[in-house]
Amino acid sequence: MTGDGGIPLLSRVIDGGAAEISQITGTMNALRAMAGPKEFLLIADSKLISYGNVAALIKAGTDFIAPAPASKVDDAIYAALDLDAATVVDYTPARYEDTPAAERETYRVLEDIHLLTGPHKNDPPLEVRRILVHSTGNAKGQQRAREKRLAKAREDLDKLQHSTGGRYYNTAEKIAARLGVITRTRRVSGCLCTQITTDETGRPALSWHFDQDVLQAEAAVDGWYALLTTLTPEQTDPSDVLRRHKGQGTVERRYGDFKGPLAVTPIFVQDNKRVAALITVICLALLLFCLIERQVRRALGGEQKMQGLYPGSQKVRPTGRMILYHLSDLRLRVGSATDPPVIAITRGIQLHLLDLLGLEPTHPRWPET
Repeated sequence: MTGDGGIPLLSRVIDGGAAEISQITGTMNALRAMAGPKEFLLIADSKLISYGNVAALIKAGTDFIAPAPASKVDDAIYAALDLDAATVVDYTPARYEDTPAAERETYRVLEDIHLLTGPHKNDPPLEVRRILVHSTGNAKGQQRAREKRLAKAREDLDKLQHSTGGRYYNTAEKIAARLGVITRTRRVSGCLCTQITTDETGRPALSWHFDQDVLQAEAAVDGWYALLTTLTPEQTDPSDVLRRHKGQGTVERRYGDFKGPLAVTPIFVQDNKRVAALITVICLALLLFCLIERQVRRALGGEQKMQGLYPGSQKVRPTGRMILYHLSDLRLRVGSATDPPVIAITRGIQLHLLDLLGLEPTHPRWPET
Protein backbone atom coordinates (compact mmCIF):
# COMPACT_ATOMS: atom_id res chain seq x y z
CA MET A 1 0.00 0.00 0.00
CA THR A 2 1.07 3.57 -0.59
CA GLY A 3 1.46 5.89 2.36
CA ASP A 4 -0.83 8.37 0.58
CA GLY A 5 -4.32 6.89 0.71
CA GLY A 6 -3.39 3.25 1.25
CA ILE A 7 -3.55 2.42 -2.46
CA PRO A 8 -2.59 -1.22 -3.22
CA LEU A 9 0.51 -1.48 -5.41
CA LEU A 10 1.21 -5.17 -5.79
CA SER A 11 -0.85 -8.33 -5.43
CA ARG A 12 0.23 -11.90 -6.03
CA VAL A 13 -1.50 -15.26 -6.02
CA ILE A 14 0.66 -17.88 -4.29
CA ASP A 15 0.15 -21.62 -4.18
CA GLY A 16 -1.86 -22.70 -1.15
CA GLY A 17 0.87 -25.09 -0.05
CA ALA A 18 3.58 -22.40 -0.02
CA ALA A 19 4.82 -21.28 3.39
CA GLU A 20 4.08 -17.60 4.00
CA ILE A 21 7.48 -16.89 5.54
CA SER A 22 9.33 -18.13 2.43
CA GLN A 23 7.54 -15.61 0.17
CA ILE A 24 8.80 -12.48 1.91
CA THR A 25 12.22 -12.15 0.24
CA GLY A 26 10.86 -12.48 -3.31
CA THR A 27 8.06 -10.02 -2.64
CA MET A 28 10.52 -7.61 -1.03
CA ASN A 29 12.74 -7.68 -4.11
CA ALA A 30 9.75 -7.06 -6.41
CA LEU A 31 8.58 -4.11 -4.33
CA ARG A 32 12.11 -2.72 -4.14
CA ALA A 33 12.38 -2.86 -7.92
CA MET A 34 9.08 -0.96 -8.21
CA ALA A 35 10.21 1.67 -5.72
CA GLY A 36 13.34 2.31 -7.77
CA PRO A 37 15.59 5.02 -6.37
CA LYS A 38 12.99 6.14 -3.84
CA GLU A 39 13.36 5.29 -0.18
CA PHE A 40 11.75 1.93 0.56
CA LEU A 41 10.86 0.70 4.03
CA LEU A 42 9.42 -2.77 4.56
CA ILE A 43 6.93 -2.91 7.44
CA ALA A 44 5.70 -6.38 8.33
CA ASP A 45 4.38 -8.52 11.15
CA SER A 46 6.39 -10.93 13.27
CA LYS A 47 6.41 -13.56 10.48
CA LEU A 48 9.19 -11.55 8.87
CA ILE A 49 11.61 -12.20 11.72
CA SER A 50 13.64 -15.25 10.87
CA TYR A 51 17.39 -15.55 10.51
CA GLY A 52 17.17 -16.14 6.76
CA ASN A 53 14.83 -13.23 6.07
CA VAL A 54 16.74 -10.73 8.18
CA ALA A 55 20.06 -11.81 6.65
CA ALA A 56 18.61 -11.34 3.15
CA LEU A 57 17.23 -7.90 4.02
CA ILE A 58 20.54 -6.74 5.49
CA LYS A 59 22.46 -8.06 2.48
CA ALA A 60 20.08 -6.29 0.08
CA GLY A 61 20.36 -3.05 2.05
CA THR A 62 16.59 -2.91 2.58
CA ASP A 63 15.38 -1.30 5.80
CA PHE A 64 12.56 -2.96 7.73
CA ILE A 65 10.49 -2.67 10.88
CA ALA A 66 8.73 -5.67 12.40
CA PRO A 67 7.68 -6.78 15.89
CA ALA A 68 9.86 -9.39 17.52
CA PRO A 69 8.12 -12.75 18.10
CA ALA A 70 7.34 -13.38 21.75
CA SER A 71 9.80 -16.27 21.79
CA LYS A 72 12.68 -13.97 20.80
CA VAL A 73 12.48 -11.67 23.84
CA ASP A 74 12.48 -13.08 27.37
CA ASP A 75 9.91 -11.65 29.79
CA ALA A 76 12.73 -10.93 32.24
CA ILE A 77 13.98 -8.23 29.86
CA TYR A 78 10.64 -6.43 29.96
CA ALA A 79 10.31 -6.86 33.72
CA ALA A 80 13.68 -5.16 34.27
CA LEU A 81 12.76 -2.05 32.24
CA ASP A 82 12.18 1.30 33.94
CA LEU A 83 8.96 2.75 32.55
CA ASP A 84 9.71 6.19 34.01
CA ALA A 85 12.93 6.33 31.99
CA ALA A 86 11.09 5.67 28.71
CA THR A 87 10.33 8.49 26.27
CA VAL A 88 6.70 9.43 25.70
CA VAL A 89 5.82 9.23 22.01
CA ASP A 90 3.85 12.02 20.35
CA TYR A 91 1.39 9.71 18.62
CA THR A 92 -2.39 9.39 18.88
CA PRO A 93 -4.22 6.54 17.14
CA ALA A 94 -7.05 7.69 14.87
CA ARG A 95 -9.64 5.99 17.09
CA TYR A 96 -8.66 8.25 20.02
CA GLU A 97 -8.68 11.60 18.17
CA ASP A 98 -12.02 12.63 19.70
CA THR A 99 -11.20 11.18 23.13
CA PRO A 100 -10.08 13.46 26.01
CA ALA A 101 -6.29 13.48 26.37
CA ALA A 102 -6.38 11.84 29.81
CA GLU A 103 -8.26 8.83 28.41
CA ARG A 104 -6.12 8.24 25.33
CA GLU A 105 -3.74 5.35 24.85
CA THR A 106 -0.13 6.45 25.38
CA TYR A 107 3.14 4.97 24.16
CA ARG A 108 6.63 5.06 25.64
CA VAL A 109 9.83 3.77 24.04
CA LEU A 110 13.30 2.63 25.04
CA GLU A 111 16.11 1.34 22.83
CA ASP A 112 18.80 -1.35 22.90
CA ILE A 113 20.40 -3.99 20.64
CA HIS A 114 19.02 -7.41 19.70
CA LEU A 115 21.17 -10.33 18.52
CA LEU A 116 19.48 -12.78 16.19
CA THR A 117 21.17 -16.20 16.12
CA GLY A 118 21.06 -18.60 13.20
CA PRO A 119 19.97 -22.23 13.07
CA HIS A 120 23.57 -23.43 12.82
CA LYS A 121 26.44 -22.90 15.25
CA ASN A 122 28.68 -21.31 12.63
CA ASP A 123 26.02 -18.75 11.57
CA PRO A 124 27.23 -15.28 12.58
CA PRO A 125 24.78 -13.47 14.87
CA LEU A 126 22.87 -10.60 13.28
CA GLU A 127 22.78 -7.35 15.24
CA VAL A 128 19.68 -5.22 14.79
CA ARG A 129 18.25 -2.26 16.60
CA ARG A 130 15.50 -3.04 19.11
CA ILE A 131 12.84 -0.53 20.14
CA LEU A 132 11.07 -1.52 23.37
CA VAL A 133 7.53 -0.14 23.34
CA HIS A 134 5.05 0.20 26.19
CA SER A 135 1.38 0.72 25.37
CA THR A 136 -1.13 1.61 28.08
CA GLY A 137 -3.89 0.21 25.86
CA ASN A 138 -2.11 -3.12 25.53
CA ALA A 139 -1.43 -3.19 29.26
CA LYS A 140 -5.10 -2.68 30.12
CA GLY A 141 -6.16 -5.30 27.59
CA GLN A 142 -3.70 -7.87 28.92
CA GLN A 143 -4.78 -7.15 32.49
CA ARG A 144 -8.45 -7.63 31.61
CA ALA A 145 -7.68 -10.85 29.73
CA ARG A 146 -5.72 -12.22 32.69
CA GLU A 147 -8.47 -11.32 35.16
CA LYS A 148 -11.05 -13.00 32.94
CA ARG A 149 -8.87 -16.10 32.56
CA LEU A 150 -8.28 -16.33 36.32
CA ALA A 151 -11.96 -15.83 37.07
CA LYS A 152 -12.94 -18.72 34.80
CA ALA A 153 -10.20 -20.90 36.27
CA ARG A 154 -11.30 -19.99 39.80
CA GLU A 155 -14.87 -20.98 38.97
CA ASP A 156 -13.75 -24.35 37.56
CA LEU A 157 -11.43 -25.03 40.47
CA ASP A 158 -14.04 -24.18 43.10
CA LYS A 159 -16.49 -26.49 41.37
CA LEU A 160 -13.92 -29.27 41.30
CA GLN A 161 -12.98 -28.68 44.94
CA HIS A 162 -16.61 -29.03 46.02
CA SER A 163 -16.96 -32.21 43.94
CA THR A 164 -13.94 -34.05 45.31
CA GLY A 165 -14.81 -37.19 47.18
CA GLY A 166 -18.13 -37.42 45.41
CA ARG A 167 -19.41 -39.71 42.69
CA TYR A 168 -17.27 -38.47 39.79
CA TYR A 169 -14.04 -37.36 41.51
CA ASN A 170 -13.57 -40.05 44.14
CA THR A 171 -9.88 -40.78 43.41
CA ALA A 172 -6.74 -38.67 43.29
CA GLU A 173 -6.12 -39.78 39.69
CA LYS A 174 -9.49 -38.46 38.49
CA ILE A 175 -8.93 -35.16 40.30
CA ALA A 176 -5.45 -34.80 38.79
CA ALA A 177 -6.80 -35.52 35.32
CA ARG A 178 -9.45 -32.81 35.71
CA LEU A 179 -6.84 -30.38 37.02
CA GLY A 180 -4.78 -31.00 33.90
CA VAL A 181 -7.74 -30.08 31.71
CA ILE A 182 -8.41 -26.88 33.67
CA THR A 183 -4.79 -25.72 33.62
CA ARG A 184 -4.56 -26.27 29.85
CA THR A 185 -7.86 -24.72 28.84
CA ARG A 186 -7.60 -21.74 31.22
CA ARG A 187 -3.83 -21.34 30.68
CA VAL A 188 -2.94 -21.12 34.39
CA SER A 189 -0.26 -23.80 34.59
CA GLY A 190 2.41 -21.25 35.53
CA CYS A 191 0.60 -19.72 38.49
CA LEU A 192 -1.61 -22.52 39.82
CA CYS A 193 -0.48 -24.43 42.91
CA THR A 194 -2.50 -27.50 43.92
CA GLN A 195 -2.37 -30.24 46.55
CA ILE A 196 -4.40 -33.45 46.64
CA THR A 197 -4.69 -35.21 50.01
CA THR A 198 -6.63 -38.16 51.36
CA ASP A 199 -8.07 -38.71 54.83
CA GLU A 200 -7.99 -41.90 56.92
CA THR A 201 -10.99 -43.28 55.02
CA GLY A 202 -9.29 -42.76 51.66
CA ARG A 203 -11.53 -39.87 50.63
CA PRO A 204 -9.59 -37.32 48.52
CA ALA A 205 -9.56 -33.56 49.07
CA LEU A 206 -8.22 -30.70 46.95
CA SER A 207 -6.63 -27.42 47.98
CA TRP A 208 -5.36 -24.79 45.53
CA HIS A 209 -4.21 -21.20 45.23
CA PHE A 210 -2.69 -18.85 42.67
CA ASP A 211 0.96 -17.92 43.16
CA GLN A 212 0.89 -14.16 43.63
CA ASP A 213 4.60 -13.77 42.84
CA VAL A 214 4.03 -15.32 39.42
CA LEU A 215 1.01 -13.11 38.79
CA GLN A 216 2.99 -10.01 39.78
CA ALA A 217 5.77 -11.05 37.40
CA GLU A 218 3.20 -11.39 34.60
CA ALA A 219 1.76 -7.97 35.41
CA ALA A 220 5.22 -6.41 35.30
CA VAL A 221 5.52 -7.11 31.55
CA ASP A 222 2.00 -5.99 30.61
CA GLY A 223 1.99 -3.55 27.72
CA TRP A 224 5.56 -4.18 26.56
CA TYR A 225 6.58 -5.43 23.13
CA ALA A 226 9.64 -5.03 20.91
CA LEU A 227 10.17 -3.75 17.38
CA LEU A 228 13.24 -4.80 15.41
CA THR A 229 14.63 -2.56 12.69
CA THR A 230 17.70 -1.89 10.58
CA LEU A 231 17.05 1.87 10.60
CA THR A 232 19.97 3.60 12.31
CA PRO A 233 19.66 6.22 15.06
CA GLU A 234 20.95 8.77 12.51
CA GLN A 235 18.02 7.92 10.22
CA THR A 236 15.26 8.05 12.79
CA ASP A 237 14.74 8.13 16.56
CA PRO A 238 12.85 5.43 18.52
CA SER A 239 9.62 7.43 18.56
CA ASP A 240 9.61 7.75 14.78
CA VAL A 241 10.26 4.02 14.40
CA LEU A 242 7.03 3.36 16.30
CA ARG A 243 5.09 5.93 14.27
CA ARG A 244 6.31 4.38 11.02
CA HIS A 245 5.38 0.90 12.19
CA LYS A 246 1.86 2.08 12.96
CA GLY A 247 1.46 2.67 9.23
CA GLN A 248 0.94 -1.08 8.93
CA GLY A 249 -2.63 -0.50 10.07
CA THR A 250 -3.41 0.88 6.61
CA VAL A 251 -2.54 -2.45 5.04
CA GLU A 252 -4.61 -4.34 7.62
CA ARG A 253 -7.57 -2.06 6.89
CA ARG A 254 -7.33 -2.90 3.19
CA TYR A 255 -7.40 -6.59 4.04
CA GLY A 256 -10.65 -5.80 5.85
CA ASP A 257 -11.99 -4.03 2.75
CA PHE A 258 -10.98 -7.04 0.64
CA LYS A 259 -12.98 -9.40 2.84
CA GLY A 260 -15.79 -6.99 3.75
CA PRO A 261 -17.25 -4.34 1.43
CA LEU A 262 -15.97 -6.12 -1.67
CA ALA A 263 -17.91 -9.21 -0.53
CA VAL A 264 -15.28 -11.77 -1.53
CA THR A 265 -16.75 -15.22 -0.94
CA PRO A 266 -15.62 -18.76 -1.81
CA ILE A 267 -16.31 -19.83 -5.36
CA PHE A 268 -15.58 -23.03 -7.26
CA VAL A 269 -13.31 -22.80 -10.30
CA GLN A 270 -11.79 -25.60 -12.32
CA ASP A 271 -8.10 -24.69 -12.52
CA ASN A 272 -5.46 -22.54 -10.87
CA LYS A 273 -5.29 -20.02 -13.71
CA ARG A 274 -8.90 -19.11 -13.09
CA VAL A 275 -8.19 -18.70 -9.39
CA ALA A 276 -5.36 -16.28 -10.22
CA ALA A 277 -7.55 -14.41 -12.71
CA LEU A 278 -10.39 -14.09 -10.20
CA ILE A 279 -8.11 -12.76 -7.46
CA THR A 280 -6.57 -10.30 -9.94
CA VAL A 281 -10.02 -8.93 -10.82
CA ILE A 282 -10.85 -8.59 -7.11
CA CYS A 283 -7.57 -6.74 -6.51
CA LEU A 284 -8.42 -4.35 -9.36
CA ALA A 285 -11.78 -3.75 -7.67
CA LEU A 286 -9.92 -3.01 -4.43
CA LEU A 287 -7.70 -0.55 -6.32
CA LEU A 288 -10.75 1.39 -7.58
CA PHE A 289 -12.38 1.18 -4.15
CA CYS A 290 -9.28 2.75 -2.54
CA LEU A 291 -8.90 5.44 -5.24
CA ILE A 292 -12.51 6.56 -4.67
CA GLU A 293 -11.87 6.87 -0.93
CA ARG A 294 -8.59 8.75 -1.52
CA GLN A 295 -10.17 11.19 -3.99
CA VAL A 296 -12.97 12.13 -1.60
CA ARG A 297 -10.58 12.63 1.32
CA ARG A 298 -8.15 14.73 -0.72
CA ALA A 299 -11.00 16.90 -1.99
CA LEU A 300 -12.16 17.52 1.59
CA GLY A 301 -8.69 18.76 2.58
CA GLY A 302 -7.66 19.67 6.10
CA GLU A 303 -8.78 17.07 8.63
CA GLN A 304 -10.55 15.12 5.84
CA LYS A 305 -13.84 14.84 7.72
CA MET A 306 -17.42 15.47 6.65
CA GLN A 307 -20.97 15.32 7.99
CA GLY A 308 -23.92 13.33 6.70
CA LEU A 309 -22.37 9.88 6.42
CA TYR A 310 -23.97 8.75 9.67
CA PRO A 311 -27.14 9.90 11.46
CA GLY A 312 -26.56 13.02 13.51
CA SER A 313 -24.09 15.83 13.00
CA GLN A 314 -20.86 13.97 13.76
CA LYS A 315 -17.95 14.58 11.41
CA VAL A 316 -16.01 11.49 10.35
CA ARG A 317 -13.50 10.50 7.71
CA PRO A 318 -15.32 8.99 4.74
CA THR A 319 -14.50 5.39 3.93
CA GLY A 320 -14.92 3.67 0.60
CA ARG A 321 -17.66 1.56 2.14
CA MET A 322 -19.77 4.53 3.26
CA ILE A 323 -19.20 6.44 0.01
CA LEU A 324 -20.48 3.55 -2.11
CA TYR A 325 -23.30 2.91 0.35
CA HIS A 326 -24.67 6.43 -0.12
CA LEU A 327 -24.18 6.34 -3.90
CA SER A 328 -25.65 2.86 -4.31
CA ASP A 329 -29.26 4.03 -4.69
CA LEU A 330 -28.55 6.61 -7.42
CA ARG A 331 -30.80 6.10 -10.43
CA LEU A 332 -30.21 7.02 -14.06
CA ARG A 333 -33.17 8.31 -16.00
CA VAL A 334 -32.52 7.30 -19.59
CA GLY A 335 -32.96 10.17 -22.02
CA SER A 336 -34.47 10.46 -25.45
CA ALA A 337 -33.88 12.56 -28.56
CA THR A 338 -35.40 15.62 -26.87
CA ASP A 339 -34.81 14.84 -23.20
CA PRO A 340 -31.17 14.30 -22.10
CA PRO A 341 -30.35 11.59 -19.53
CA VAL A 342 -30.03 12.71 -15.92
CA ILE A 343 -29.06 11.13 -12.61
CA ALA A 344 -31.88 11.22 -10.06
CA ILE A 345 -30.42 12.51 -6.78
CA THR A 346 -32.58 12.00 -3.71
CA ARG A 347 -30.27 13.24 -0.93
CA GLY A 348 -27.85 16.10 -0.54
CA ILE A 349 -25.04 13.82 0.61
CA GLN A 350 -25.09 12.19 -2.83
CA LEU A 351 -24.60 15.51 -4.60
CA HIS A 352 -21.79 16.40 -2.18
CA LEU A 353 -19.97 13.11 -2.81
CA LEU A 354 -20.31 13.42 -6.59
CA ASP A 355 -18.90 16.93 -6.37
CA LEU A 356 -15.95 15.70 -4.29
CA LEU A 357 -15.33 12.98 -6.89
CA GLY A 358 -15.36 15.59 -9.66
CA LEU A 359 -18.42 14.09 -11.38
CA GLU A 360 -21.11 16.17 -13.07
CA PRO A 361 -24.50 14.56 -12.41
CA THR A 362 -26.27 16.63 -15.08
CA HIS A 363 -24.05 15.26 -17.86
CA PRO A 364 -23.76 11.49 -17.34
CA ARG A 365 -21.64 9.56 -19.80
CA TRP A 366 -24.44 7.22 -20.83
CA PRO A 367 -26.34 6.45 -24.08
CA GLU A 368 -29.25 8.78 -24.66
CA THR A 369 -31.60 5.94 -25.54
